[in-house]
Amino acid sequence: MIELSLTDLLKITGGEASATVASDTLITSVTTDSREVTSGCLFVAKPGEFSDGHAFIDRALASGAVLALAERLTYDDARNVHPAIIVDDAVEAMGKIAAHIVQYLKAKNDAKVVGITGSAGKTTTKDLLASILSDVAPTVSPIGSYNGEVGVPLTVFTATEQTKYLVIEMGATGLGHLTYLTDMVHPQVGVVLCVGTAHAGEFGGVQNIEKAKGELVQALDTDGIAILNADDSRVARMEDRASGEVRFFGTSEHKPERAGVWASDIVVNSAGQPQLTLEFPNGYSQRITSGLLGRHHVSNILAAANAAYALDIDPEAIASSLDGRAAGSRWRMERIERADGVSIINDAYNANPESMRAALVTLAELGLGEDGAPGRRTWAVLGEMLELGDERIHQHDLLGRLAVRMNIKKLVVVGSGAKPAYNSAVLEGSWGDEAYYVESVDEARELLQAELQPGDIALFKSSNGAGLRFLGDDIAAFVKEGEDA
Repeated sequence: MIELSLTDLLKITGGEASATVASDTLITSVTTDSREVTSGCLFVAKPGEFSDGHAFIDRALASGAVLALAERLTYDDARNVHPAIIVDDAVEAMGKIAAHIVQYLKAKNDAKVVGITGSAGKTTTKDLLASILSDVAPTVSPIGSYNGEVGVPLTVFTATEQTKYLVIEMGATGLGHLTYLTDMVHPQVGVVLCVGTAHAGEFGGVQNIEKAKGELVQALDTDGIAILNADDSRVARMEDRASGEVRFFGTSEHKPERAGVWASDIVVNSAGQPQLTLEFPNGYSQRITSGLLGRHHVSNILAAANAAYALDIDPEAIASSLDGRAAGSRWRMERIERADGVSIINDAYNANPESMRAALVTLAELGLGEDGAPGRRTWAVLGEMLELGDERIHQHDLLGRLAVRMNIKKLVVVGSGAKPAYNSAVLEGSWGDEAYYVESVDEARELLQAELQPGDIALFKSSNGAGLRFLGDDIAAFVKEGEDA
């Protein structure tokens, strides 16, 4: 982290220091989790939905924190005031500190910030872009899916004096959320992947999702570059909100006038990996085989390539980095081969109707033999898609019908929230041992441990809160009694 003094922090946050703060205090890291405190740390006492960070200030200071960022005075057991900077809103103060660091790095290193948003694919695109940029210069990107009002500052805090690129994943659950983040980091390049129905319930409809994702485009200065998915009409029309340059990426044969890096000759090999030719605006082209699973990742590959190209990275270096590159974060189409020949695809970090359909398409393709005839037995283990609002029943109903129509051999629906997918699969003609409904993850685990056979491919897909990613881990590690580990 960029070292900050007490004077720096007071000026940045507008807060007041408690009487017990040493005037020579320096901070070298920031965290909101008292379990992650190291020596020289600033502990942010963030009020939460289930716990209040102020209750953990004692623990943080005992672990090496030198200062707390708090919204009220707190005391140790001897009634001594904890050393703290008191602010009205601890999360907002975090954002101010992050904004200061970004501004400092831009002035010192001409650092570049890339903002990435979209209803799906943000984390994969972020990982791909970070891998390209890290080969060129010191690069900071989020761990996992740190993409909100807390996650973005925590990402920025990992920057050092040498950082040249900051790749910022930007999530939103309402209008104005992205504007808050863009005001914090002021990206020079903005990437919009897609507009789907994720969080439709919270947003109040897909129209508001489109409006919210477009906030990233609108935030770019006249010298900024907006990178938009031409294959998504809602994203493509965001060009009207851009004040600077717009570049499109996509897969159709008809490139728009302002096409950036494009994809052609797209196929999916027998391992489920996309193979495509990257076509750069300067005339350079190169064929690559991605290490990712599923045709839908072509958009993420193109988005990363375009962002890197917008930062003047050499096309050959971009293509070389993307060739063979697999997912950098867990539970994103993560493939694990069990010793008994069962393949596990764990894509249960998050889910929405669009990503669910894409995952089922990939599963169906993996189940086919080289001649296109049915080959391996496919299992779709599906949990609830959360935050769909009034669309919840309808979207799960469509999901069950799709699984049947794509000839997925076995469907396991987990949890009452996802049950409409099971009901619709039965109505579509899947019954008996072709479709199962279980109430809990434990029941699903018992069923799969008993029924999976060598050669089967099992996809695990749900929203994060449904917990199927851990079920996927359990099944991947399972060895039947009597078999060698």
